[in-house]
Order: sequence, then C-alpha cells, then structure tokens
Amino acid sequence: MTPFQNYRNQKVIDPKILPETISEWRSNGHTIATLNGSFDLMHAGHLHMIYEASLTADKLLIALNTDASVQKYKSKDRPIIPLQYRLDMMAAIAFIDAVTWFDETDPCAILNTIRPDVHVNGAEYGENCIEADVVKKGGGRIHIVELIPGLSTSEIIKKIESLSCASSAS
Repeated sequence: MTPFQNYRNQKVIDPKILPETISEWRSNGHTIATLNGSFDLMHAGHLHMIYEASLTADKLLIALNTDASVQKYKSKDRPIIPLQYRLDMMAAIAFIDAVTWFDETDPCAILNTIRPDVHVNGAEYGENCIEADVVKKGGGRIHIVELIPGLSTSEIIKKIESLSCASSAS
C-alpha cells in the first residue's frame, strides 16, 4: 500500500456515504466547513485558501469537481490532473478532514446534502456566489478568502504555454 492509498482510505469519502460522515460529525458536536473546486494544478494560492477554510470550523470537507464537470465548465482540455490524483493530493493535506467529489458544474446539490456551517469561497466569487442561497437556507454562512495575486491555475498554464512557445522558437 502506498502512502497515498492510506490517506485515500482515511479521508476520501464516496458521495453516496457522505451523509453518514456528516451525521457522525454533527452528533459529535463538530461544525463543518466546505470548500469546492477543481483544484487542478495545485499551487500556493490553493493551499492558502484551504488553510484559511480549515480555521473556520471543526471539520473541513473539500468537494472536488469530477473530470467530466471540469470539462463542462472550464474546457475540454481540462483538468490536467485526473480526479484520482487530485483526491490523493487533497487527502494528503493535514488540515483537510475529508474529501469527496461531485459531477455537476456547481456544488449546490452536494452542499444541500452537507448543509455546512461555513462555505468558503475565493474573493472572485464574492458573498453572492451561486452557493450562497443553498448554504444560507441550510443555516450556514459564506466566508470569503482574499486571493493571492498572480496565483491561479489559468495564469500558471498561460505562463507554461508562453515558456514552451519561447523555447520552441529558439
């Protein structure tokens, strides 16, 4: 068994059994924070957001877009990192308690199941994000994390492409 498999077994939760985990956490008096996204090409900006999310509740649950949903809302060429490996990377981060996935282009259905106390989003989405209504109806609140300028997966991809083009030209 690889170390990733150990983390995977401990932290990766199939969405079908997610209600059991949520129920257990709640029965133990834990508050729950959620954060969702593709988290393709993990970078320091992601870690900053995840860490801040972990400070908002007792338990942090990350919900990842599946490969199919990333292709629907980003590009047919994404994600660069397949879901299995994105799950492994998230599971290996100490301040994440659990990670799951969803196949829709937005997380509203899974957030309705989880009913987080806090849902964390980046400043680019703001307080009036698509998730706000479902989170607030469930009794939760939205917490906004300021982004680190220059750190986005799209910007990193553009930089790699420009470096690749520059080296091809020489």
